[in-house]
Amino acid sequence: MATKAVLFDLDGTLVDSAADIAEALNRTLEALGHARVSEATVRGWIGEGTRHLLATALRHAGDARDPDAVLAPFMAHYRQCLLRSPVLYPGVAEALALLRGRGLPLAVCTNKPEAMVAPLLEHLGIAGFFAAIVGGDTLPRRKPDPAPLLHLAGRFGVAPRECLMVGDSATDRDAAQAAGMPVVLVRYGYPRGLDLERAGALAVLDDLRQLPALL
Repeated sequence: MATKAVLFDLDGTLVDSAADIAEALNRTLEALGHARVSEATVRGWIGEGTRHLLATALRHAGDARDPDAVLAPFMAHYRQCLLRSPVLYPGVAEALALLRGRGLPLAVCTNKPEAMVAPLLEHLGIAGFFAAIVGGDTLPRRKPDPAPLLHLAGRFGVAPRECLMVGDSATDRDAAQAAGMPVVLVRYGYPRGLDLERAGALAVLDDLRQLPALL
């Protein structure tokens, strides 16, 4: 592959943050008088941005509120829970170091609110690997729209086909395909029902340390 830049999804690809997102969501639900939901359930809701997450949770609780009406309290809980217990997936730091050692520019392309991204990367010790960050609210459109991927390709001055998107879900796959960008998926993340083996990815990895060998 003639890869000149690599873009990474965050939650479910680099970081397992589901427990903290679930706790923030459950604190929000409890404040509204609803029952908590399991972390496993929340894992199936992560990946399409904060508003989608809230809409799904409210619908699950039978609450007709507009997600925007509870966005502010949720974000307050999200900030409080952001660094409770996130962990890097095995091999992430090593893979990032190998890619940077080849001189490849790296970026984070996530639907997590941008303000939450840098503190999380700093906390986990990988902030220095990334030359750019695009969050779910950085641009008017977020994944699965191709705009964030195309924005990053333009920032690095390379064609979309010369970038590689690395993710864990249909949101990442669809954004990459719409951008004309190759995509690699990881098997350990939050696939939300996606058949990874039939998703049209260049490869499906069990460990991110397998990635440099593909490039």
